[in-house]
Amino acid sequence: MALIDVVVFEIGGTLYALDIHLAREIVEMMPITPVPRAPPHIAGIINLRGEITNILNLNRILNLPEHENEETQKIIVLMPDASGGSNVGIIVDNVRSVIQVEEENIDSMDNSFSKEAFVKGIIKEKTEESGAAGKTDLIIWLDMNLILAGLNIENL
Repeated sequence: MALIDVVVFEIGGTLYALDIHLAREIVEMMPITPVPRAPPHIAGIINLRGEITNILNLNRILNLPEHENEETQKIIVLMPDASGGSNVGIIVDNVRSVIQVEEENIDSMDNSFSKEAFVKGIIKEKTEESGAAGKTDLIIWLDMNLILAGLNIENL
């Protein structure tokens, strides 16, 4: 049985995941310098240990409501090869965990829907709750490669 490692994060109270091999690191929110005339999905740039990193607003890319509580926001910095060689980070409301998911706990999406929504599948994760049989969280597994390809990251 195959196991898949994913980073689980939150946007607007909904759980999302991306492949762990796409994430280089997770950093605390820091001041972002806006870039004049940048598309709305580009929040700006940061200086991350001497490297200029483009910061994408995932809420805007996915047409989700903006989150105002910056205390819990994080930046997931992606591997350069995932973003066409560019240094790119995405803003998320909070990072929950890194988990291993069994393939049998992932439901595929209808192709016509999944391409539009950038969804690879839906992860069903059982959580233990005291005194109960537990409940199942649904985690939307995002296709970050498809999202980045649609943004034409190389031109940032």
